[in-house]
Amino acid sequence: MGEYTLFTIVAVLGVLALEFFWLRTGMLRTAQYWLAMALVFFFQIWVDGWLTKLSDPIVIYYPDQHSGIRFPFDIPIEDFGFGFAMVTLTLLVWHRLTRKETQ
Repeated sequence: MGEYTLFTIVAVLGVLALEFFWLRTGMLRTAQYWLAMALVFFFQIWVDGWLTKLSDPIVIYYPDQHSGIRFPFDIPIEDFGFGFAMVTLTLLVWHRLTRKETQ
């Protein structure tokens, strides 16, 4: 297993553990969250697809550092896990901090 794959799995599991065992915002159960993630992934597909296209890549990944699974448009699937973890962590922290300020 490549480093990028491993770090992506750790990031996703870490963010989920943070939410379920410490923050407990309930954000992952809301339609607003999933709509926001759908928008993030929609634009990620177009931008990341352009950046990582195998025919003329701007960003090049070492083949032994990721799973080798690319979908769609030659995007390494790890990019979606990393994007999920990054955006979700940001939203969780933002939700938690703004909730504390209003209480």
